[in-house]
Amino acid sequence: MKYMLLIYMEENALSEIEREHCYAESAQLAQELNVKGQYLATAPLHPVATATSVRVREGKSLVTDGPFAETREQLGGFFLIDAQDLDEAIAIAAQIPGARVGTVEIRPVLEVAGLPKG
Repeated sequence: MKYMLLIYMEENALSEIEREHCYAESAQLAQELNVKGQYLATAPLHPVATATSVRVREGKSLVTDGPFAETREQLGGFFLIDAQDLDEAIAIAAQIPGARVGTVEIRPVLEVAGLPKG
């Protein structure tokens, strides 16, 4: 089953050196998952200040700068993995460096017929 591991943390939780170490450690985890056939994708996100939110109401697009919600922790990146079950996904999430300073939310991915394979 596919799981999306969403990494939330305060944007300033890491120094620049800590952030670079986090990226290197995350890349190593991605390599390990890839060897096991569990890696699908991962990426950090640009700061929340670069976010744009879109809502469609009554047929009109409403575009605003910034994230959808104002919270202390922001979505900072993700891993998309293939795991046997939730327990295995939890074990992988616990290895993500961001889990040590923030939160990793685990969400099963719905398989929808008709989507392109990617």
